[in-house]
Amino acid sequence: MEESKEALRYSDAELEEFKELILDKLSKANDELEYYQEQIKNAGQGEHNFNNLEDGSITLERENMNQIASRLIKHIQHLEKALVRIENKTYGICRETGKLISKERLRAVPHATLSIEAKNKRK
Repeated sequence: MEESKEALRYSDAELEEFKELILDKLSKANDELEYYQEQIKNAGQGEHNFNNLEDGSITLERENMNQIASRLIKHIQHLEKALVRIENKTYGICRETGKLISKERLRAVPHATLSIEAKNKRK
């Protein structure tokens, strides 16, 4: 009985390509996070003659920026975990099926841990 010789992991060269992609996305996400953290820190500073309505809009804007910053932090954590998987040479392997996640999916969502097949089964 002969088993198919499907690739069990991406090559070192392919992993290096994904690493570059992730490092680029990580750099942009960190820059964006820094921007939002600065905006949150400065929101409403230096302007103290607001009426209640304007105070409320500043609070709402700050809450929105906090939500964006929180999502960015999660995104950064996912990207950092993907880098660890690259170092461990387990990157791109679906955690449910054990098969390789398509390159197209990984280019679109470089921190993906599920193949499209596995993701669709969860719906």
